[in-house]
Amino acid sequence: MTPAALEVRGLHFRYPDGHRALSGIDLSIAVGERTALLGPNGAGKTSLVLHLNGILTADSGSVSVAGLDLQKGTVQEIRRRVAIVFQDPDDQLFMPTVRADVAFGPANLGLRGDELDARVEEALSAVDMLDVADQTPHHLSLGQRRRVAVATVLAMRPEILVLDEPSANMDPFSRRELAEIILGLEVTVLMVTHDLSYALELCPRSLVMNEGRIVADGRTPDILSDDDLLRRNRLELPYGLDPHVGLPRR
Repeated sequence: MTPAALEVRGLHFRYPDGHRALSGIDLSIAVGERTALLGPNGAGKTSLVLHLNGILTADSGSVSVAGLDLQKGTVQEIRRRVAIVFQDPDDQLFMPTVRADVAFGPANLGLRGDELDARVEEALSAVDMLDVADQTPHHLSLGQRRRVAVATVLAMRPEILVLDEPSANMDPFSRRELAEIILGLEVTVLMVTHDLSYALELCPRSLVMNEGRIVADGRTPDILSDDDLLRRNRLELPYGLDPHVGLPRR
């Protein structure tokens, strides 16, 4: 059998101040699946994401990516396989040009010359940003910077792409452009979002977290149609959105 893209079992984590962030997380995501991770602020979503490539280390439990267990000797390989795009693209863009930012990761893997150039062009083409390769990242719009941030991790050819609030603060046109890019990527996607319409549009499956636990897991239209579940977990649909058709209610 093909191993799951991501397998998390019995994950527990407490911060040094004693705050318990994760309380026995179990989840499995299949290769190629697009899954939304929903929940109120403080639910533990970010804490979970930071365990997926070893930024945080669990008190107990396990994480495996395509059958490879996350442990001290596999952290570098896991970080290549699991790419996280943070909410603020400026956290990931620090080089003088877009090209240099996208080249940074693969260059650290030892790629040079034509092979490195090809990797950069491949990643920028995937997000339709090849035409700004020689521009300064911080002169770009937020939507463009977010797409470049995606390119910086795609250049590592990850197996799993984790997106943290990808639609936050973006205008409708940029939001649509990014959605089309995400839908066209041939990777497993885990998207952390408060944007329930984006979750419905991009992710057939949704997980709901609260108080460090996964409290619901199912088809996104079913999750978003459960008014009691949404209320208990401080989630609210945009006015007029029908989860089963994705169109405004009449």
